[in-house]
Amino acid sequence: MRSKTRRAALAALSAGTLLLAAACGGDDSSEADDNTITWWHNSNNEPGKGYYEQVAKDFEAENPGVDVQVSAMAHEDMVDKLAAAFQSGDLPDVYMERGGGELADHVEAGLVRDLSDDAAEEIEKIGGSVAGWQVDDATYALPFSLGVVGFWYNTDLFEQAGISEPPTTMEELYDVIEKLKAADLTPLSVGAGDKWPAAHYWYQAALRSCPQEVLTDAVGSLDFSDDCFSRAGEVVEELLETEPFNAGFLSTPAQEGATSASGLLATGKVAMEMQGHWEPGVMQGLTDDGKGLGEKTGWFPFPEVDGGEGDPTAQLGGGDAWAVPEGSPDVAVDLVTYLLSDEVQTGFAENDMGLPTNPAATGAVSDPALAQLLEVRDAAPYVQLYFDTAFGESVGGAMNDEIALMFAGKASADDVVTATQQAADEEK
Repeated sequence: MRSKTRRAALAALSAGTLLLAAACGGDDSSEADDNTITWWHNSNNEPGKGYYEQVAKDFEAENPGVDVQVSAMAHEDMVDKLAAAFQSGDLPDVYMERGGGELADHVEAGLVRDLSDDAAEEIEKIGGSVAGWQVDDATYALPFSLGVVGFWYNTDLFEQAGISEPPTTMEELYDVIEKLKAADLTPLSVGAGDKWPAAHYWYQAALRSCPQEVLTDAVGSLDFSDDCFSRAGEVVEELLETEPFNAGFLSTPAQEGATSASGLLATGKVAMEMQGHWEPGVMQGLTDDGKGLGEKTGWFPFPEVDGGEGDPTAQLGGGDAWAVPEGSPDVAVDLVTYLLSDEVQTGFAENDMGLPTNPAATGAVSDPALAQLLEVRDAAPYVQLYFDTAFGESVGGAMNDEIALMFAGKASADDVVTATQQAADEEK
């Protein structure tokens, strides 16, 4: 059960938002406003940015009089702006929901529109992918991309270092790191300046160290007393001891610019980066030729952990979904369902923007590495939602902060568990 203080804060936020919605909707002359909708997304590089601009124009052409105002921004900027928008109640009409505990908070506050009836056809089409965006059997957002996190690597640099196969165990990963260093190559980049890319290492280690039932229970109970959580931190500490990362990794951004973690991989400055399914599209926007690594792109899942109790074929991942706030015009729902159409999802796949959830579009994924991820995703016994999303903003934020301190050498494996549990206890 959530604390009374948190419930009061959510109630206050809900009341303020509903008052704002009523104020905006009370003028009968606001028909123009009802036909103008705002849409925020994080495809701020090409080809995604241009593709979504064309999608908006196509939607306007099919809906005369409707004006779609599109804002493309870097992921971290979008997350910050959305957090501020939820506090102020001034939300875009279509935005990206990450699901899990974050969505549950928004639903509890009455901020998100139930799409169960209005998008019933789309929900049926995408099937089980909607589970992460459901609360009490109601669907509040439509996932348009669902993928997994793993290591993207430069096949040419692996060959240069004499590495013929990607690693399948942590010991093999350490051997790969050693060989890359011996070849005077930087093994890995990580955007620890944005915290979450570093946190993904702990998430992956926990996925390999903990049985599924422990992770599932932790989402509901917020109990992190099982020893496997501390063992996950020890795995990360062992990796850090190999010093595999780019110079200045503690302040390196995740995806913005050629000197970001993704940019370093895209431009051949490092051999590997652990990132999500969006990485090929991001890299394309960070190279002059617009191709990213192109044919040199390789991928492998997080390796098996020695003595780990987690299923080595389980995957860490999640996705992005389109949601509509309460009080937004109905045409915003029409845009969301259009974004899940066969046509738009096929274009999404053809542009290598992610892994589509509409079955009609999966065959259009042209990038061989992304096609491989589709097979991995569909073969996994389960996909563990990113922990910061699954546990909610307060608990997940505390976890990410402490993991960032671990990467800086200022926190231990036990410190991560302690900080996470303290934040969780405040939530109960």
